[in-house]
Amino acid sequence: MPSLSQILPKQSPLLLIDAASERIQVGLLCAGSGPRWSSRREEAGVGVFECIEELDVEIAALGAFAFCEGPGSILGIRTSAMAIRIWTTLAPRPVFGYASLAVVAAAEARPGATVIADARRGHWHRLLPGGSLGRVPASELSGDLVMPEGFRHWDPLPAGTRAAPYDLAALFDLPAVAGSDLFRESASPDAFLHQEPSYAKWTPQIHRAP
Repeated sequence: MPSLSQILPKQSPLLLIDAASERIQVGLLCAGSGPRWSSRREEAGVGVFECIEELDVEIAALGAFAFCEGPGSILGIRTSAMAIRIWTTLAPRPVFGYASLAVVAAAEARPGATVIADARRGHWHRLLPGGSLGRVPASELSGDLVMPEGFRHWDPLPAGTRAAPYDLAALFDLPAVAGSDLFRESASPDAFLHQEPSYAKWTPQIHRAP
C-alpha cells in the first residue's frame, strides 16, 4: 500500500475527494507545489462539485484520483465513487482509496488508542492493529476511544469517546500521515463493506383469490 508521498511524484496532479463526514473536503494535490483545498457543508451531490468548481479543476489534466472509501456517510462516499468511475471510464487513470479511521490513527499515533465510527444497529467500526477494519458491538469497546469530528452517530457514544480533528488539509500536511501507507489502488471505486451483501431468493407467484 503506497503513501501519499509515494503517489504524488508519479501521478500528479491528484484529485482527492472525501465525503465521509458532514464536511465535504476536496483537495488538488501536486508534487512540487502546495496543495489547494476546498470544503462545503452541503449534501455530497452538490458539495463535491462546488468544491471542484472552486478549485478550477481540469478533470482531463488529472493524473490520478483518491477518495475516502469509508467508514462514514455511505451516500457521500458513493457519490464520490460514482463521479470517479465516470471520469476514469472516459479516460482511465489510477484510483486510490483510503480509510477515514486510518488517517486519524496515523495522526494520533497514540499507543492504545482505538479509532471508531458508528456502524448502526448497536455496532461500531473499529480500526484493528495492522490497519484493517472490524465491526463490533458497543459492549466490546473500552479504553481510549477516538472518533473523527463530523461523523454522524445514531447510538450514544461509548463511554470515554473523544473527538479527533478531521481536517484533511491539516492531517495530510503532517509527515506522519503523508508518509503512512494508507492508500490502496481501487479498480472499481465504491464504499467500504465488511462483507458483500446477501439477498434472500424470492419465487414470484400468481395471486389467486381464496
